[in-house]
Amino acid sequence: MAKRKISWELYSYGEYSRWERTSKKLPKLLKITNRIQIQPDIEFGYVIRIKGAKGKVVEFRIEHPPFKDINGKVEPAFKGQYFVNSNDYEFFLGDTVWEPYDDKAGEWVLTTWLDGKVLAEKTITLYL
Repeated sequence: MAKRKISWELYSYGEYSRWERTSKKLPKLLKITNRIQIQPDIEFGYVIRIKGAKGKVVEFRIEHPPFKDINGKVEPAFKGQYFVNSNDYEFFLGDTVWEPYDDKAGEWVLTTWLDGKVLAEKTITLYL
């Protein structure tokens, strides 16, 4: 049996509406941009459309400015995985900011991989 060809596209990126992480609905794109002013309840990131990858695992990493956790230690990059559960899959990788805002300003680098291959990488600059 022939191996199915996997395809993907970086569908959108920038500023999004607040995302309910428990919902299957992705946040609404508000503005395509690489620069976002920090304000409460704003999500930022990107959406990738992946076709033909059902059963695969998407890996991601979000590198961020050095800010500290509640114990005073610098937070490491955020890393994780998502299981692709359909052959026509939309994946949102993003984050939001929280107080204090000043240590969240700077470059956030979002990267997504599938089978060790970079699908998307985007740098989004947050500013006060």
